[in-house]
Amino acid sequence: MAALAGVVSAGVVLAVAELVGAFFTARATPLIALGSTFIDFTPPWMKDFAIATFGTNDKAALFAGMGLTIFLLACVLGIVAYRRWSLGVAGVLLMGAVIVASVVTRASVKPLDAIPSLIGTAAGLVALRFLIGKVWRMRSWPDAEVGRSAKEPDRPATSRRAFFAATGITAVGAAVAATGGRLLSAARSNVAKARESLTLPTPAKAAAPVPAGVQSKVPGVTPWLTPNKDFYRIDTALSVPEVNAQDWELRVHGMVEQEVRLSFQDLLDAKLIESHVSLTCVSNPVGGNLAGNAKWLGMPIRDVLAMARPKDGADMVLSTSVDGFSASTPIEVLRDDRDAMLAIGMNGEALPLEHGYPVRMVVPGLYGFVSATKWVVDLEVTRFADAKAYWTQRGWSERGPIKTMARVEVPKSFAKVPAGKVAVGGTAWAQTRGITKVEIQIDNGPWTPVELSTEASLVTWRQWSYEWDATPGPHYLKVRATDGTGEVQTDKRADPVPDGASGWQSVMVTVE
Repeated sequence: MAALAGVVSAGVVLAVAELVGAFFTARATPLIALGSTFIDFTPPWMKDFAIATFGTNDKAALFAGMGLTIFLLACVLGIVAYRRWSLGVAGVLLMGAVIVASVVTRASVKPLDAIPSLIGTAAGLVALRFLIGKVWRMRSWPDAEVGRSAKEPDRPATSRRAFFAATGITAVGAAVAATGGRLLSAARSNVAKARESLTLPTPAKAAAPVPAGVQSKVPGVTPWLTPNKDFYRIDTALSVPEVNAQDWELRVHGMVEQEVRLSFQDLLDAKLIESHVSLTCVSNPVGGNLAGNAKWLGMPIRDVLAMARPKDGADMVLSTSVDGFSASTPIEVLRDDRDAMLAIGMNGEALPLEHGYPVRMVVPGLYGFVSATKWVVDLEVTRFADAKAYWTQRGWSERGPIKTMARVEVPKSFAKVPAGKVAVGGTAWAQTRGITKVEIQIDNGPWTPVELSTEASLVTWRQWSYEWDATPGPHYLKVRATDGTGEVQTDKRADPVPDGASGWQSVMVTVE
């Protein structure tokens, strides 16, 4: 029962902080701050394991792990508080200090944003005293070793029923406070409404028409154009930053002749370009689904850099998000003709909040960890020798050109198919180089070219199809691609760390 008191009191801490936090930034709530701090201090191998195991559900897995950890710690604190109240108080205050430290060290968080955590900790301490007092009074009043001064006057005993009633009422109150906090936060936020009402301007350079035949003939292959709701999301933000476009500002500084500051209106008034670009996450395993293709609208980054006039010797742009994430992008990639942009639109609508609204970077040919900064607010022109980005500090490479990759999407691995003609299909990519050939190997047979779908551009993926005359039994299907330079996808297996996975995907299929 003391453990239960600890758990309910921990719920009070989080719920009250959630309620009060509705009047502060979302990053000021304990769960978000603790989770973000945990991510910052997590060793790279554990992050890689989480992404490889849970994919785009990595954040849900983190919250589940945090919930279990908080539950166990709360149980311990409840028991400690029952046996020696002073130690229980010390434990609660220590946890409160950890939470406050996590809050105030987040990017774009002010010292006043620690208020929700402080109030939540105080409320949790009151709840713990109230509930532990109920436990104490279920027996003869304990001595000083158990929790009170020997001089404290006698108090009436209580029953187990009274304890559980008090615990239930407290838990319900915490749930109401947490729900109220979420509803109040949603009501106070006008970012989503502003996004929905945003009318995107007509680009000065529209995207080239998508040619016929870009989609694989095989049913079940990924759509050539990825819907926004299905586009993969991998980032370090536990809570999607809500940035008011009217308040957004981009600062361009560092090794430049002229510091530049751009507002969102400046972007709307600029000569925007539109382009279909495929993006790939560096954590994508061989055959993985952390890749997508969308139509982006934005301002060319080369135009922004032209206004700032980078100085000689600068070889990198360090982009920083409103939540503190940073990426290191080779400056020459941002100034060439690949149309790297500050994107404000995705598939004909304003950027979704989770994909970087109001502004993100889109850089063809580079993995996202060195280029695709969401909620971007700062561009520092610098040198690789002088600055390190978020993932570079954690052992990943400074530069991340996307490797040539092909994958089988139909049939799925371990699928069972009938003997005879079997449709096989998938997608390949080598952004900025293009795909000129994809080959398939059945078991240890010869490599056979497949039918390629129409190529839309060198910066988008390319799909393929193949008709397989399948015979009964287990079979292994392998694919490899050749890019526009004539380089064949390597069969050398490599993990995503430090610069992307490589190797040939092998799919096992049983023919019946």
